[in-house]
Amino acid sequence: MDKKKVCFITGTRAEYGLLKCLMEEIKLSSYFCLQLVVTGSHLSHRHGYTIKEILDDGFVINSSIDIELNEDSNSAICSSIAKCVEKFSHTLKELKPDLIVVLGDRYELLAVVTAAMIHRVPIAHIHGGEITEGAFDDGIRHCITKLSQLHFVAAEEYKKRVIQMGENPKFVFNVGGLGVDAIKKIKLLTKKEIEKSLNFKFRDRNLLITYHPLTIPLQEDSGYEIKQILDSLDNFNDALQIFTMPNADPGNKKIFSMIKNYAKSRDNVYIFESLGQLRYLSCLKQVDAVVGNSSSGLLEVPSFKKATINIGDRQKGRLFAKSVINCSNNSFDIQRSIRKIYTEKFKKDLNETLNPYGTGGASKDIRLILESIKLSDLKRKPFFDLNF
Repeated sequence: MDKKKVCFITGTRAEYGLLKCLMEEIKLSSYFCLQLVVTGSHLSHRHGYTIKEILDDGFVINSSIDIELNEDSNSAICSSIAKCVEKFSHTLKELKPDLIVVLGDRYELLAVVTAAMIHRVPIAHIHGGEITEGAFDDGIRHCITKLSQLHFVAAEEYKKRVIQMGENPKFVFNVGGLGVDAIKKIKLLTKKEIEKSLNFKFRDRNLLITYHPLTIPLQEDSGYEIKQILDSLDNFNDALQIFTMPNADPGNKKIFSMIKNYAKSRDNVYIFESLGQLRYLSCLKQVDAVVGNSSSGLLEVPSFKKATINIGDRQKGRLFAKSVINCSNNSFDIQRSIRKIYTEKFKKDLNETLNPYGTGGASKDIRLILESIKLSDLKRKPFFDLNF
């Protein structure tokens, strides 16, 4: 039996961390041949050049597509999308995959699925049906859904939403969140190992901060929001503050600069372009809370029974656990939320946290479903009408 070629596309550190366990499942399957295309911020030195992590994990990269993320304006992002469409089209002709696998809502993935659709290559989309009202990722995610034939969602509510968009229920599968798989499978570093690796010492209080640009309504709002966050954190100088830098969305340079200026005169602040999956998850086990607007605060952090302070509207619309404190982008509200995580009542409630994205097993479930489907039957996709 000829193995079917399943091509994964990854453009960011966060999405690679979610895909990794599934890629390992496909790599070991007797039904499939794993292909891997790397693009986006993985190839950007400003964002940690995280292609190194992928190679260290032992994956073979079939193609690297540099979309030149040197600038962060809207026009520059549009140019990067255009480059990705053109370059990935050539990659498709070379690799000739039987299926494309993408996760999430990044703009480089919109370029990838556009090229795949024109080349008549079926697409499997993971983590569709979600809502994030504070980012243009929201519209991109729904566009990817409409261009995809297979859908692997993280919750029943998201499954219903994908079907509402005209997708056949037969090809929409609620498998839970992929982030939980990584947490269950990976052997975390000890506290001492993290301290040695990152060259700092944990304190009695520890916070991990990740803040990404707002892209709706305007990235200019990100400057206001990050200032409110930094002003708030300045009231917690007794806490170790670990910053991971923002993604490659428009407006990221301003956030980079403001965080670096904040850190200059403070011995409790440490900045990392990218921690990598192992160190990031290991830090989650040690810190008191994740502060910012990263999806990880909703998808992964609850599995550690740790607090998330989710600031502003970027993640508005997603399901969240009881461990998540949603707060405005006002400095006073952020300070109040940070103080809340140290109250005895909140710490007691954390022990009862359940992650709404499941308890693991999504990677294996997706692999088994893919093995049961005849991929050649996916190239035509009728619109599925609901009974009104």
